[in-house]
Amino acid sequence: MLVQDVMVKEVVCVEMDARLPEVKTLLQNRGFHHLPVVEQGKLVGIISDRDILRLVSPFVGKVNEQTRDLDTLNRAAHQVMTRQPITVKANAEVSDVVNWMLKVSISCVPVIDDDEAVIGIVTWRDLISHAKF
Repeated sequence: MLVQDVMVKEVVCVEMDARLPEVKTLLQNRGFHHLPVVEQGKLVGIISDRDILRLVSPFVGKVNEQTRDLDTLNRAAHQVMTRQPITVKANAEVSDVVNWMLKVSISCVPVIDDDEAVIGIVTWRDLISHAKF
């Protein structure tokens, strides 16, 4: 089975200068766990919901919120993203993706074309939903 058979094709991406409130809202409202970051149409990084949880102060929106807590929201995507994420082409074997995910403990792999544009995304949930037992 090929990656193109299991990948999600309608991928929402954010630009490098997108601010964390926008990223956080996209992740929450769309139910995503990963957002590719692009610059001039090319993949440059990826942000996960875990990245946001790790960086955004837990006091934002609470009674004891302070200025320094709000400052965490002023960061841009490029300051938070994982740079040079592992990627795959659409014609790669799904078994190769599974092996990479297990080997390097990742849960998402962006699918890119020859111009490094994001054309899909594969997560462990996608793989499980297509698994044949």
